[in-house]
Amino acid sequence: MKSLFDIQINGFAGVDFQADQLSIEEMHRAVDGLSRHQTLRFFPTLITDSLESLERKFARLESFRSQDQKLAEAMCGYHLEGPWLSAKPGYRGAHDAQSMGPPDLDSFQRLQEAAGGNIRLVTLAPELPGSENFIRVLVDSGTEISLGHTAAPDDDISRAIDAGARFCTHLGNGVPNELHRHNNVMQRLLARDELFAFFIPDGIHLPPPVLRNLVRAKPEGKALFTTDAMSAAGAAPGKYALGELTMEVGEDRIVRMPGAKNFAGSALAPDQGVTHLENWLGWSPNKARASFSTNIAELFRVDLPKL
Repeated sequence: MKSLFDIQINGFAGVDFQADQLSIEEMHRAVDGLSRHQTLRFFPTLITDSLESLERKFARLESFRSQDQKLAEAMCGYHLEGPWLSAKPGYRGAHDAQSMGPPDLDSFQRLQEAAGGNIRLVTLAPELPGSENFIRVLVDSGTEISLGHTAAPDDDISRAIDAGARFCTHLGNGVPNELHRHNNVMQRLLARDELFAFFIPDGIHLPPPVLRNLVRAKPEGKALFTTDAMSAAGAAPGKYALGELTMEVGEDRIVRMPGAKNFAGSALAPDQGVTHLENWLGWSPNKARASFSTNIAELFRVDLPKL
């Protein structure tokens, strides 16, 4: 049985990958925690921050990989989610609007150098100025592009796809609670059969009936899954960090800013997600597992070990 593979892990087992003082011992705790949930390969994900802060954080993660073979194998690439996202309320989610702006190739190159060339996936909003060329250059260099936290109209989505974008980040989330019932970016992205769509199967980001409907709308093989896990995943209820934010996770496993109704990130573990796909979509164990492992790994050219 092949390991599970997740392209969007912000933290795990009480460890926040955005932390300024992240230690190699903490990364081992996170990797060991993921291993207990059948996940031996993943992309640590960093979210919107200043360029200087992201540069430091990628350099720190890469230093861990250079020191430790186990970490190097588990952390098989990085996912950068921001800062090139829509700053509009609702679309930006928990991301810091003050750190957002149009994509910039020089800035990306600085981050990619800090990351040892291992940024494998970038989530961006394709309506931002300069996105088309930015996407084309990154894809030509081997970095995949996913569309997310976006209010893009159809024309910008088309240009992004033509430039090489292939994915949608946590489709159905990263949008305001209230949208036009027909003319909205969820429907626009869902209708693009060219795009692989990642969904979060925790029953919270997408209630089970919504998950079923969204998955049915995608061509066979184009629905993939991620946890978007933050530090509360694989840990007990309590308060946890997500960058500069403090999140609270109760017995219901919903990740919220204390006192707020909105949620950010999930406390889902990948193997729990597989079980949810079996129960909520009626998929066989093999199909559910493949959509959280080998189907994704093939797209990112990642070799998955056997458990």
